[in-house]
This record gives sequence, C-alpha cells and structure tokens, in this order.
Amino acid sequence: MTLLVDRVRRMSVWGTVQGVGFRPFVYRLATELGLAGSVRNAGGHVEIVVAGPAPALDEFARRLRDQAPPHAVVERLTVEAAAGRPAPGFVVLDSSAGTAANGIPPDLATCPACLNELFDPADRRHRYPFVNCTACGPRATIVDGLPYDRERTSMRAFPMCDDCAREYADPADRRFHAEPIACPACGPRLSWHRGPALARGSVALYMAEWALRFGGVIAIKGLGGYQLVCDATCEAAVARIRRVKARPAKPVAIMVPDLATAHRLAWLTRQDERDLLSAAAPIVLAEAPHSTSPDFPDVGLFLPYTPLHHLLLADLRRPLVVTSANRADEPMVIDDETALRELEPLVDGVLAHDRPIVARHDDSVVKAGRLVRRARGYAPAPLPLPVRVTAPILAVGAQLKHTFAVADGDRVTLSPHLGDLENEAALDAFEHAIEGMSPAVVAHDLHPGYLSTQMARRWPDRVAVQHHHAHVAAVAAEHGIDGPFLGVAYDGLGMGDDGTFWGGELLLADFTGYRRLARFSHAPMPGGAVAVRRPDRMALGYLLGGERFDDDPIDVPDTEDVEVVRKMIERGINTPLASSAGRLFDALAALLGVCRRNRFEGEAAMRLEALALPYATAEPLAWRIHERDGLLVYDAVATLRDALAAVAAGESVGRVSAAFHATLAAVTLLLCERADAGIRTVCLSGGVFQNRLLTREVTRRLTEAGYRVFTGERVPVNDGGISYGQAVIAAATRL
Repeated sequence: MTLLVDRVRRMSVWGTVQGVGFRPFVYRLATELGLAGSVRNAGGHVEIVVAGPAPALDEFARRLRDQAPPHAVVERLTVEAAAGRPAPGFVVLDSSAGTAANGIPPDLATCPACLNELFDPADRRHRYPFVNCTACGPRATIVDGLPYDRERTSMRAFPMCDDCAREYADPADRRFHAEPIACPACGPRLSWHRGPALARGSVALYMAEWALRFGGVIAIKGLGGYQLVCDATCEAAVARIRRVKARPAKPVAIMVPDLATAHRLAWLTRQDERDLLSAAAPIVLAEAPHSTSPDFPDVGLFLPYTPLHHLLLADLRRPLVVTSANRADEPMVIDDETALRELEPLVDGVLAHDRPIVARHDDSVVKAGRLVRRARGYAPAPLPLPVRVTAPILAVGAQLKHTFAVADGDRVTLSPHLGDLENEAALDAFEHAIEGMSPAVVAHDLHPGYLSTQMARRWPDRVAVQHHHAHVAAVAAEHGIDGPFLGVAYDGLGMGDDGTFWGGELLLADFTGYRRLARFSHAPMPGGAVAVRRPDRMALGYLLGGERFDDDPIDVPDTEDVEVVRKMIERGINTPLASSAGRLFDALAALLGVCRRNRFEGEAAMRLEALALPYATAEPLAWRIHERDGLLVYDAVATLRDALAAVAAGESVGRVSAAFHATLAAVTLLLCERADAGIRTVCLSGGVFQNRLLTREVTRRLTEAGYRVFTGERVPVNDGGISYGQAVIAAATRL
C-alpha cells in the first residue's frame, strides 16, 4: 500500500488573472481536489499556497493552465516547494500590495447570465443598468490601482448591501469576489440632465428614450467615456451628430440589437460574427453592399456591450448611432462636469450616472479580424516582448492615432487609443497619462516635429526609432518571429533616415536594425502638410515633379493650381519629397476624379477601395522597377500615366482602381523577389494595409510564391502600433 504524503507548494500565476474570475476558479478547483491553502491577488499576479498529495497538486497545476476561466490568460506559472502547512480548507485572502505594468484586465461585454437577470421581471436586478459579475462588466475603466480589489476601483464609493455582500462572499455564486458587484439598492444610479430638469433611475432612462424616439440626439455616459446617440434611421439626427463631432463625411458606427440585424446591413464573414459576439464587443468594419455604401467599402457595426446599451436597443427596437462624444481626433470626455458644460448645450439631454470613469477607453475597431483601433475590450491586456528587460521602457509613439507603450519584464502594455496629438486635448491626455513615470529609456520617432518626440526630451536617456522599422517590428514581435524578416511598410508618411518622407518601403530587418532594400519613386508634396489634405496637389506633384525614368509625355490636367505648383517645385518651395504608398493612392484618386480633397485621413484610399471591390479580377496597370543608388525603385509615374490612358480609352474608374490594387500587389511580390535577401518571412504593416483588398491580394501573391506572410492582428498596422514597435526595438538595442 502506497501512502500519499501531503506536500506544500507555492504557485505564482502571471497574465490576465485579475478581474476575470480567476480567484473563484482557483477556490473551486482546490476544493474539488480536496486541497488546503489560500489564494490572493498580489500586485499584477495571483499567489497560491496549496497543500495536498503530489498527484493532486500536479493535477491542480495542470488545470490552472488548461481550464482557466474564458477571459483569463495564464502566461506564466511558477511552482516551488513551500515550508509550513496551511490550515485545513481553502480560503481567499485579502490582496497584498504590489505594482505591475500589465495586470489590469480589459472591460468585458455583458454576459448571457447577466442579460437574463436584466430582463427577468422576477430578478432583483431587473432592468438595472449596472448588472455585472466575474465574467463581465467594467474593469480597466474603473481601476486606479493594483491589485484588483473594490477599494482600488471607482466602486469603492458604493458600499455593498447585505444581499450583494452575501453573493460576494459565497464561493458557489458567480459573483464571488466580483469587485464591481452592485444592485439597485446599493449601486450607481442613472441621472437625466436637461437644463434645470433632473430625473433619476428608471425615469432618467425613460426621458432619454423619449428623446431618441422622437429624433433627438443625446449624450450618454458609457464605459470609457461619453457617447453621442441617435436613431440611425433618422437622417436629420445623424446629420446633427456629424455637425457636433465636426465629422462631415467619415462613416459613423451603428449599434444593432443582434446578428440578424447586422446581416441586413453588411456582408458578414464568420470572423466578423466572432468579433461581434466576443467579450471585447468591438466595432466591426464589415464589407457593405455597394448599393447601400457606394462611397466607402465598409460599415461599422457593433452589438450592445453594457446593460444600458441593451436596455436602449430593446426598448427602442431600432439601430442606433453610438459614437464617442468628442470632436474628430479629440480624446473622449470622461468627467461629468465637462460633459454637462460642453455637451449639454449641443444635445437634447445627457444620460449620466454616478460611477466615476477612471481611465478613458474609446470603442475598439476591428476589420477582417485585425485591430484597427485598440482600446475598450483589448487594452491594456499585455503584449509579448521578445527581449526581456530589467528596467522599464517608455515608448511615446507617433503623432496620429496616438498610443504609448510601457515595456517591463517580458511584456509590453500598450495604451488605449488617445487621438491625434495635434489636438490640444489629446496632448493633454497623453501628458497626464505619463505624468510621474520614471523610465530607464524613452523611445521616440525620428521626426523632430512630432509632439511625442518633443515630449520625450524631458528624459535624458532616449533612443530614436525610424518610423517604418517600428511598424514592421511590431508585427514581427506580435507573431514571435525570431530572426531577420522582410518588412513591407506602406503608409502615408514617416521620417526616413535620409531626411525624406518614406511610406512605400521594403526593409530587411530584425529588432536591432534594418537595411532599406526598395522604395516607391519620389514625388514632391506641394505645400507639405497641405498635400496630405489635397490629393489634387499630390497628383500634380507626381505629374510635374515626380521621379522619372523616361521621357514619355504626360498630360497634366489643367487646374487652377498647375502653375502655382509648377513654380513651387521648380524653386523647391515647401515641396518635401515622399516615397509614399498613401500619397500615391491620393494622387490616383484625384486623377480619376474620385477625391480631390481629403475630409478625413484616408478618405481617398477608402473611396478607391470601394470602387474596386465589385471587380473580382483585374490585370495590373503598367509598372516598372528600376535601380537607383543601390535601391530597387518602383516607378509610380508609369502607373499613373497608364491609369489616365485607360480612363481616356473608356475604361471604368472602378476597373482602373481594381487594376491599381493589382499593380501594387504585383509590385510588392517582385520587389521581395528582386531583393534576393534569402528571407522567406514577410511582415506587412503601415496604415495602407487597412485596405482589405490590397492586403488580401498582397498576401495571396506572396503566399503562392512561397513566402510566410504576417500582418498586425492584436496590434494596429496604422500608427496606433508604432509605440509597440518602438518599445520592442528599444528593448533589443538598449536594455
């Protein structure tokens, strides 16, 4: 007979293990296996002391990894022998003090069990807009310290009633140690503000719905900030929201009650469905039927993710526009005083509540399964750091679509989307977020004019990271690529190491450096930043001063700016050179009459993509590859010339746009092949790869040629991912 001798082990678990029901899971697992001991939150991880027979302890450790709650992520588990012996039974201890850069869990959409309670007339939380449990509800937006306990959240202002306290302490209850637990007797309450009138609770909700039902626009206090809401079927209300946001053209997101409604508005893939139904509940950019969205390729849809949103959708029975209550490129409004002062005069009422928002989180945006904007539901979940560091690194990001990142240990915490730093409010939000930080190294962009670069100067130890190296390094780090890779970086603009603006680049790179192998041909940007807003100016830049490899004639459109631009180029007045894929899209859009002025970033490219989507196949336009100064150079002027000729010959603008996409895909493959670097791994990054059609075609051609192709999934390929790449490169080169 073999005697099973009890052993004592100490286990530490790192990852997303706070705010996701992990301690209740540990309690139930230990009890099931007959083990004694304790569990508690400690800083950003979980500590477990457990005693029992060795086979049961081994089973316990295995199931910690394999059967963790659905929203938990166990990244690292350490097990060591421990002295002493715990008392019989298993307990959840009070949390211990500590700090962690990556322990705060993301917010989670309302779970099915809480939804059942929300709409059950017999339940004590019937129609309570703040119902939550260990599987759902606010997390990152209410936390102001670790470890994750109620006293370190904005819920500390709401003492639990006896019923909630009983649920919180009951291991058999799904609200066991649910820190945001609340009910109508003890939790937050709604309030309706309109002029001197004030209503609370269910009356506040009724007043808000009354305003929406009759074509009004209201502001509501969401999870991570205030939102503007209106009936999506009311054109006048939608137009009014556009005026409030100063967003005249860019599509606005629509919240729908269910998948069936979403299918009526867009062509959803299975990946789109999975994203819509996920606990992150992002806005999904799904392909829109051409008949309903002829100008733009996608429609942004999402499902209700808070009890309040569910109540609005269920009561009103119509899709709603739900968008952040801020002007374009500004950060979200999160404090009540500002909302009432700035928003109330613009809307028909403000539906607020008394639970403070600690951290600003906009809605995340996903396209084809890849994050375009990483915020609510995803941030601040940690990302991998290929090179472990012993001191923290702060990466301050770029200028547009700004994020910052903190690297510590073997993980990087990427901030939620903040907006564009050119906006004073976004810059203030960034400055407030990094206030008090003491990093060992600060990584920043090469561009000296970026406000993030200027912010980095307050720290003595800095490292400048080239923009496109950061882009492709972010993709490589996310996918765990070890060793050199080919980086294809297509975007609008980024400062190159030669003083010109890059944006159509092929790099041979790793985390410690890069070598430029190929680029798009240069073109002057007449007026500098003005050319970014004026595709017609960019078109003239290519036709009048673009890098040429032949003397073939080009017909230049007779516009009012021709002579002005010609003189600017001849005299070198404010005409910086760019080798940019994004600016090439702008130029073609202007020449085809699709978009002569960008009302928002990327409008011209989005319109070209929408026109191209109906054409399943298209032969590429004319293109050439040349060598100059040791680099392969794609001759973009030859392509523009052929596009003009095709339209003149009667070809439709849509087919020419499709041919242009095919051209860039073919060019990308040939550049990779001609570079002959002996590398078969390719990382695609840069904002141009938000284009679904181009990404699909480039990936297909490269894959068929035998390359392994990666692009950003959890990290945006636009400038929202730059800070992650900066942190990775700084870690590899400095610490």
